Amino acid sequence: MRVVIVGAGQVGESIAADLADAHDVVIIERDEERCEELTYALDVLTINGDGTVVSTLEEAGIGDADMMVASTDDDETNIVACSTAKAVSDAFTIARIKHTEYLRTWERSRKAFGIDFMVCTNLLTAESIVRVIGLPAARDVDPFADGMVQMAEFVVSEESPLVGQTVSEADRFDSLTFASIIREDEVVIPRGETLIEANDRMVVIGSPGSVRGFAADVAPEEHVGTGEEVVIVGGSEIGYHTARLLGERGFSPRLIEQDEDRARKLAEELPETVVMQSDATDVGFLERERVGDADVLIAALDSDEKNLLSCLLATRLGVERTVAIVDQTAYVDLFETVGIDVGVSPRAVVAEEITRFTQESGAENVALIEDDRAEVMEVEIDADSLLVDRPISESIHDFPPCLVIGAITRDGGLVTPRGDTVIREGDHVVVFFEQSVVDEITEKL
Repeated sequence: MRVVIVGAGQVGESIAADLADAHDVVIIERDEERCEELTYALDVLTINGDGTVVSTLEEAGIGDADMMVASTDDDETNIVACSTAKAVSDAFTIARIKHTEYLRTWERSRKAFGIDFMVCTNLLTAESIVRVIGLPAARDVDPFADGMVQMAEFVVSEESPLVGQTVSEADRFDSLTFASIIREDEVVIPRGETLIEANDRMVVIGSPGSVRGFAADVAPEEHVGTGEEVVIVGGSEIGYHTARLLGERGFSPRLIEQDEDRARKLAEELPETVVMQSDATDVGFLERERVGDADVLIAALDSDEKNLLSCLLATRLGVERTVAIVDQTAYVDLFETVGIDVGVSPRAVVAEEITRFTQESGAENVALIEDDRAEVMEVEIDADSLLVDRPISESIHDFPPCLVIGAITRDGGLVTPRGDTVIREGDHVVVFFEQSVVDEITEKL
């Protein structure tokens, strides 16, 4: 495909890096120095200019483009860029936006603004956070097959009873597949005799019930489900949506917001949430409100530094698990190294959502693992697939050894893959594989 990307920030660069090897990518960026950086860093064409201007888009070849992604940090710029591109081309347009007001307008009329797909940063980030709440030790959770299948990544702590067990000993669930173990810089495809070690990051794929059951095995001392006490620090848009979604799922979160007017507005709009007006770094307040007794604290303030401080304070007070919003994607690993349990990058969440639209071979959903080191993908199997009408034990040898078939959905039901399972045309298959072989695997699927 020919893809035009407007905006070379972290989101734009991440998308371009994912596409550059297999597609013709053009980046439009106003910052001339940034253009030069990406020209050397990535195999892409960069154009210094304004992506809302027709002449700039035409210089980028918008007339021949298959897709245009507007990924600047300004909602209005992205909307105008997509509208302009739609007026002069047939390119599929994707706009990244932060505020849900534009999303609601677009959802009422999918032709609004001339945008084919709209990605809301704040809402997607809140949804990503909510998925990991209620699953102890989970770093990431993604739904597949309309929610019938989940992919989850867990960290095995030194205290976990799984340490020292083999995969076959830990595999007690009928509808769960152990997709991989990420151990330092190595991706291990687990076999029955593979030993589970402390600090392993385990990726599993299966039914939501089996994933919850495995979560209880990973960290049996922690709560599973809506019984967890959740504290949200910061009434930002992400904090608001996180509280709203948790309330809809049966949680009763508490939210701390320093601004009095914002706190009052949130209290009116969030009936399931207890809103407290205070400085979340006031240790005396935190102790009086017994925040240390919470199971999870989510830091959703307006800076990475404040979120880091809030989480470290919470851990010191006794909070079992902390989740921090990390605006700078490169800092996520640093946050988790210094003791934050889960770092969530809004930019990475949006880049992942957009990336799935660029996948070939009919990919319907994609989750990126460990900084794009691996992928989990959902694909509808057609008659040309090397998997069709063959038992998995036979067809798997035609693929790279890192491919793991995690789940199959057929006629509205879940099929757990085994060696003698025959995959049929029309099945939806959820697979795990390393990013380095994505082109080979998507071609064969």
